[in-house]
Amino acid sequence: MRLIAFVLPLLLLGGCHFSTGDDDKSNDETSARAPAEKPAADPLASHDHDPQAQQIPDAQPRPLMQAQVVLDRLGFTPGVVDGKAGLSTRNAIGGFQEATGLNVSGELDTATLKALERWNDIPATRVVTIPADFAAGPFQPKPADPAEQAKLPALGYESLDEKLAERFHTTIATLQELNPGGVPAGSPAPAGVRAPSPAPSPSEAAATGDAKPVAVPLFHAGQQIRVPNVGGDVIEPGSIDDPAWAQTLAMLGVGSRQPQAADIVVSKSKGTLKAFDQDGKLIAVYTATMGSSHDPLPLGDWKIQGISRNPKFHYNPALFWDAKPGSDKALLPAGPNGPVGVVWIDLNKPHYGIHGTPRPETIGRAESHGCVRLTNWDAARLAQMVSARTKVKFES
Repeated sequence: MRLIAFVLPLLLLGGCHFSTGDDDKSNDETSARAPAEKPAADPLASHDHDPQAQQIPDAQPRPLMQAQVVLDRLGFTPGVVDGKAGLSTRNAIGGFQEATGLNVSGELDTATLKALERWNDIPATRVVTIPADFAAGPFQPKPADPAEQAKLPALGYESLDEKLAERFHTTIATLQELNPGGVPAGSPAPAGVRAPSPAPSPSEAAATGDAKPVAVPLFHAGQQIRVPNVGGDVIEPGSIDDPAWAQTLAMLGVGSRQPQAADIVVSKSKGTLKAFDQDGKLIAVYTATMGSSHDPLPLGDWKIQGISRNPKFHYNPALFWDAKPGSDKALLPAGPNGPVGVVWIDLNKPHYGIHGTPRPETIGRAESHGCVRLTNWDAARLAQMVSARTKVKFES
């Protein structure tokens, strides 16, 4: 494995301003299926041929979720895996169709379903047991005020429910649907058990004006639950030199084996980020949020100056059109709920980059502060694919 160090200048970012980090990359190719013959140390990792993972048959087939799971593994990610049709799923299907030479309709038409048949043995869901160390936290509410956020040791997850949702590329509501009454769908619910209310996501709380939502946690250590069967999540031993980054990849269900991207194309009109290898082959498509009327996407050709993994964030209210009057500058700690999520890919256009988000359910549905915003798991995957040699184009 190569270690490429980038020194990132301390930039005044229009949406992001943070401390720097080293680039840690793997140039291996990805596959749709995690190798069954190489069990991962992560007890939550996928094992498609492990009978124990399927010991509780699902209550329903979930064909759209199954397609989302396969597309997510192949790099054509549907945003959150929730079994629902939408923009991100259409983009994922369209990416797969483009990569395989099919008519690009964004729909699961007959030809596309035929092409996906080779992965029909990958179930839509699997059953896992929540490990005690994964459930240990710490978890704490995220204050709305950046000055209060700066006092925290990390901008981590607010609940185990939220952490599990990100690990399996989904939402808390989907996990609740897959586990009615707190048990895996397909299992008989214990008598007298009522399903608790899921803790709202940060965006849901903001929408209702409730800064400190009160909800009964859905999940706990040792609990057996049904989750979307996302895969490609094996961290190869010795492949990641930075232990903190290896932990982040495992936390997000992102494997260390990723293809090498020679070109990145961000389309404003399509709302997508596409990655191509050195032969011009499409290897990944992610739905992205980019720019706004206040901070438009800067069209043109750009270069990658560096990659900061698990970045801190220098909040400067003067650079935010929507900052609260009277706000002061603040250095915010790293964490998946930080303003740029788990990674910042720095571009040679001042104040602009590609990064993660604390609100994956808003990707493709909300504006950004000019930068290109992905789900944390897509941003982490992309960070494993790019280097200073990768060309970046922003187009209309």
